[in-house]
Amino acid sequence: MNYQETLDYINSVRRNVWKLGLSRTRELLNMLGNPQDGLRFVHIGGTNGKGSTSAMIESVLRAAGCRTGLFPSPYVEEFRERIQVSGVKISEEDLCRITERVRICADKMEDEPSHFEIVTAIGMLYFKEQKCDIVVLEVGLGGEFDASNVIKAPDVAVLTNIGLDHTDYLGTTLGEIARTKAGIIKTGSKVVLYPNVPEVTDIIKEVCGEKHCELTITDFGRMKAMHADLSGQTFCWDDKEYKLGLAGEYQLRNAAVALTVIEKMRELGWEISDEAITAGLADAKWPARFEILGTNPVFILDGGHNSQCAEAVAESLDRYLPGRKLTLIIGMLRDKDYEKALDILLPYAKKCFCLNPDSERALSADELVRIIKSKGVPAEAFGDADIAVAYALHGAEPAIAFGSLYMAGAIRSAYNNRVGLF
Repeated sequence: MNYQETLDYINSVRRNVWKLGLSRTRELLNMLGNPQDGLRFVHIGGTNGKGSTSAMIESVLRAAGCRTGLFPSPYVEEFRERIQVSGVKISEEDLCRITERVRICADKMEDEPSHFEIVTAIGMLYFKEQKCDIVVLEVGLGGEFDASNVIKAPDVAVLTNIGLDHTDYLGTTLGEIARTKAGIIKTGSKVVLYPNVPEVTDIIKEVCGEKHCELTITDFGRMKAMHADLSGQTFCWDDKEYKLGLAGEYQLRNAAVALTVIEKMRELGWEISDEAITAGLADAKWPARFEILGTNPVFILDGGHNSQCAEAVAESLDRYLPGRKLTLIIGMLRDKDYEKALDILLPYAKKCFCLNPDSERALSADELVRIIKSKGVPAEAFGDADIAVAYALHGAEPAIAFGSLYMAGAIRSAYNNRVGLF
């Protein structure tokens, strides 16, 4: 298969469904020699902050001299972002070659594996082939029945901020969702938790007790913000000052989780110097999470998709652009709590440009316009991200694109290609 044929195979419609359960992934990986069994992992679940926290941990471990694997979900612009080794995306040639190996085995299976299960198998093979010292593995959906959970006990299991999301798959209460996400906790792992409400924390404590795992709840009291602008921020963790290359006040809380994970890894014998932590945090990059694409004019991209993400964006806007009204480019999925997200963000908007995210679950731009106008904010539907971005940049206000990650890649490409549109 060539590169396009490989992508077509991975993304084929018949695979583009979530199939919770581990039987297919185990069967497929068993046929491939169980490459995951020869790897070590930091396994990261949660609702919000998984990607940013993963990026920080991987960057620190790479700065410490580790050969790292990174398995984020989903990608923003290009599929190859999903599988990285030491900061480099898998090559087209390697993706084609390994996918062919996976395809031969998958085609023999009676219960056909899903898209995410295929991608998980490709990642495990590549990380094993590349002799990764440690893989930072992000959960795709939930935890207990997610394909990534076929691994044995990771060095550290991490649970970031947990909220209501994917309720059609994971449960309708925070407790039910927390229990599903706690499925990545295995005997032999250290566990790090983002502080949460008692309904969540009590369940994580219960599962850690059952699995005889040491639980560490991140102590945000050790974190003190120092200085912040759109280029990044500095903070103190205990008495040590660090610079973080990611904007957004909520990223300090994600950094606190990452630092706690690094402390646990040091306890396990990983050699991670203070200098590696300093360099890794400063160099950490993560697309589409309060990402500053430009400052003249200000243009921010955030692929948040729920009310928790909207609250985090609002917090950052209060900090970086206090009192300013913005052009809001927005696209949402209809199965998200878009009404609550809009109520949080519309007070910051002078006007809204609405788009259709590239998903069959998209809330139509026309319907989004109707809802926004009913809340008293001017809104207009655009069929093309290029034009919406161009109009936003042509205005006098700062602009922020918020909504589904299915839209973020188109926004970023449109921003980068904007020259000549006006």
